[in-house]
Amino acid sequence: MNNEINYKNNPLHGVGLEHLLLEIVDHYGFEILFAYLNINCFKTNPSIESSVKFLKKTDWAREKIEVFYLYEFKNLPRASSEQFSLPPRDRIIPEGQSRGEPAQLSLEDAERLRVKREAKSAERNQGTKHSSDKGTDPWANWKNKSKH
Repeated sequence: MNNEINYKNNPLHGVGLEHLLLEIVDHYGFEILFAYLNINCFKTNPSIESSVKFLKKTDWAREKIEVFYLYEFKNLPRASSEQFSLPPRDRIIPEGQSRGEPAQLSLEDAERLRVKREAKSAERNQGTKHSSDKGTDPWANWKNKSKH
């Protein structure tokens, strides 16, 4: 019986990845998705089919798009710290909270958010052995080091 309540209050229950992606792409387009999420399948020859294939194989990317769906597209209130620690498909929305209109997103806002995230990341990295590695792509330095 407890599972019924969970399913009832879980906005991702019964929503397939392809349907979720179709809704988001129809509303925002691939360019906005790439700008906000920085997932390459939304930039290089993007298509629903190739994106679904990639997202099904890549847990971190699938969770990232599911979080975007919940909190940007469905505009649900932010998750509690307890719910935030769960994967998006396991999160429960408390009674009385409902979705809003999709967030208004722009490429300019995405750029401001990217800069803010980079600054926060650089702040966290201060004092670590990699504090000099402040590039925009955290994997770029790893890739470069592995070539040597």
